[in-house]
Amino acid sequence: MKKILLQNGERAERPCVATLGFFDGVHRGHQHLIQQVTAAAQHDGLDATVITFDTHPRQTLQEGFQPQLLNTFDERLIHLTTTGVDNCAILHFDKALAALTAREFMQQVLRDQLGVRSLILGYDNRFGRDRSEGFDDYVRYGAALGIEVQRSEVFTIDQQPVSSSAVRRALAEGDVEQAERLLGYRYPLVGTVVEGFHQGRRLGFPTANINIPDGGKIVPAPGVYAVGARVERSMEMKHAVMNIGHRPTFDGHTTTLETHIINYDADLYGERLVVTFAHRLRDERQFASPGELAMQMRADVRQAQELFEKDLES
Repeated sequence: MKKILLQNGERAERPCVATLGFFDGVHRGHQHLIQQVTAAAQHDGLDATVITFDTHPRQTLQEGFQPQLLNTFDERLIHLTTTGVDNCAILHFDKALAALTAREFMQQVLRDQLGVRSLILGYDNRFGRDRSEGFDDYVRYGAALGIEVQRSEVFTIDQQPVSSSAVRRALAEGDVEQAERLLGYRYPLVGTVVEGFHQGRRLGFPTANINIPDGGKIVPAPGVYAVGARVERSMEMKHAVMNIGHRPTFDGHTTTLETHIINYDADLYGERLVVTFAHRLRDERQFASPGELAMQMRADVRQAQELFEKDLES
């Protein structure tokens, strides 16, 4: 990527083909759209630019709105930088920006600031004050402003449109394999390892209890998962089993995210742990005794290892 442009008066150095959106998840539908942008830019000898926002627009438009996000801002930016675009323009979505009509936005931001010559929009993208205008209006305004406006074809899997909402539904159901199919990568969580209850260690399965920052990022449904795990400062991903839930066998009442890294026992307190979800193993449930839970945990580890071996074979 050549440059990250911020909305601080900075202007694009070259005209571009662009697309616009929040791009939560940068899923396969987004990737399909951005591929069209990069192909068109290469054909026309222009830069390829993704235009996105620093915060979810509804946080400005709707007081008290708490987004359920697939990416943190940093994760979203990292994913966008790997798509092959030349520039990523990050707009600060405030009340002044929200007050612009679609035509004003196209003239002041897209044309004058970012040098957009061609705009390729997702099939369901709407912008401008009150979202009252639609694609035909954008085409008409663009013709007057020197911006060609096109609509991307919808990207589907199993005849269903790929969308951020579809990924969220999959995660809410614990279907992390479907989430991976839609995203094109395994869904990650990053958290700091904090002091836990040490019950896993007493059962012979030491766990890293991670605390996820309160940034609105979605945690998959309660259950037990086969996951990859690595310390953030390391590149080595290890096989692990993660439990998301309330620890009902021990009468727990708060949600914990506990990760047992297979064949690994080190002091990880204070480290940032990256976890990527591969397979759902089972629902969380209450066991009659800690010993029965330990037996099930051994079975969970065996099942996770078998699934990881199949992943390597496929």
